[in-house]
Order: sequence, then C-alpha cells, then structure tokens
Amino acid sequence: MKMFMVKSLFIAALMLISVLTGMQLAGNGIHKLKGYEDPNFQNAVSIHETKNNISASFLGNDVSSHDLEAKKKKLEEISAFNFFSSMGKKMSEGISGASEKIIHLIAD
Repeated sequence: MKMFMVKSLFIAALMLISVLTGMQLAGNGIHKLKGYEDPNFQNAVSIHETKNNISASFLGNDVSSHDLEAKKKKLEEISAFNFFSSMGKKMSEGISGASEKIIHLIAD
C-alpha cells in the first residue's frame, strides 16, 4: 500500500510538471509564431530574481510569502471552529458509546 501511494504521488507530480512544461512550450511557440513582444502575453510560470528578493508568478497571478502567510492564517481561523466537524465528532462519539453499551449488554 505504501509503495502504491508513493508511485501514485510520483506520477501525479510528474503529470503536473509535464502540464506546466507543455504550457510553457506552447507559450514559447505562440511567441515565436507572433514574431513580436506582446505586453499582454504572460508565461505559465515565471520567476524574477533581484539582489534580495525573489518573486514568482503562476498563471499570471503573483505569488509571495505574504500571500502564503495570509492564507495560512485564514485556514487556521477556519479550522478553529468548524460546526460540521464538531457535530461529526460528537455524533461519532455518541454512536461509538451506544454501540459499546449494546455489545456489553449482549455479551453479558
């Protein structure tokens, strides 16, 4: 089972990289076909490096560590109280307790 999951994740990662590479190659082909620089034309993945800063864009959207921190904070707030999750936990505890009591009554 472990090897199956490792192989599956490897294949999924390989497919993702292949798709992104294909998008980049298609973009380069379109650029060569046009023959001129279009300011509206964007690469699938681009990384810009300066002396102290590295910025990246993925499908035209800028990605930065500040965005990741904000998303992480938002996810922590969401997971702090999830009504359905807490109700599911309570239901599972109740069902488990009831089934244990029934089994003990039948067994004794």
